[in-house]
Amino acid sequence: MTISKDLLDILACPLCKTPVRLTAAEDGLKCGQCKRVYPIREEIPVMLVSEAATDPEDKIPLKD
Repeated sequence: MTISKDLLDILACPLCKTPVRLTAAEDGLKCGQCKRVYPIREEIPVMLVSEAATDPEDKIPLKD
């Protein structure tokens, strides 16, 4: 895993404040509410709304 469980437990979407979850490919963190996917670069989550991609059709799977 690229991001520790402790860090995942405290991270939330900066826009809607919903907890984020790791994507199946482990290359981003996805908000279940607004469907934004925040990238992970060099094992560091980039939690900037301007850097997030949107997934309006909810096609990016989450890790179980």
